[in-house]
Amino acid sequence: MKPILFQLGPVPLRSYGVMMMIGFLVGLYRAVRVAKKRGIDTSFVVDVSLYALLAGIVGARLVFILLNWSQFRGDLRGVLSIWQGGLSYHGGVIFSIAAILTCCKAKRLPFREIADLLAPSLAIAYGFTRIGCFLNGCCYGIPSNLPWAVKFPDLPCPVHPTQLYSSAASFLIFLALTRAEKWKMPAGFVFTAYIALYCVYRFLIEILRKGATAEVMVWGLTQAQIVSVGVFVVAVMVLCRMRQSRT
Repeated sequence: MKPILFQLGPVPLRSYGVMMMIGFLVGLYRAVRVAKKRGIDTSFVVDVSLYALLAGIVGARLVFILLNWSQFRGDLRGVLSIWQGGLSYHGGVIFSIAAILTCCKAKRLPFREIADLLAPSLAIAYGFTRIGCFLNGCCYGIPSNLPWAVKFPDLPCPVHPTQLYSSAASFLIFLALTRAEKWKMPAGFVFTAYIALYCVYRFLIEILRKGATAEVMVWGLTQAQIVSVGVFVVAVMVLCRMRQSRT
């Protein structure tokens, strides 16, 4: 669609990276505002968000490369070409959680409270990043004749704009999380709810990506669907325990 927004001299500003940074900044702004209301050190929130972002990008790329090693063997340039697509969100979340946990331990701050604070911001950031996917022309869906189907330049027919579906779903998840914040639940509930909701969304969206930008692995399921099922089961078990502990 428009993978490069414009040029700054010889340097191209790629839409994927720009939208990722917009999402990060919007999410960070939201997290800082909420942190002030909760009496949490805002400088720590900024620092931990930056560390989580960097760790998430590295982790997302690393896991994607490991899962698709045959595609990248002997291609160092391809390994570094993040702007062409190829990030494992599940890998990014794992590395981001590790970064947040490390920062919280270093500052002796409660991890679950910080994770709850950042979860809605993560949903916002993901929503903007998926718009970047749309502009980049990656992560599209299967062919479709619906009125809103999109014809990408390199494709022979219109397809489901699954990137925009993903963006809309993420913003809806954000609204759900902001409502859940008002419930009197144990620390960690909002973050775990985000993980569960993301897994539901990801399983469903993969149905429209299967055979296009998502390969079937086993039992008719993609990699992301298999991981989502496992993580969802664990997340729901944790949520149920939290709910029981409240009563």
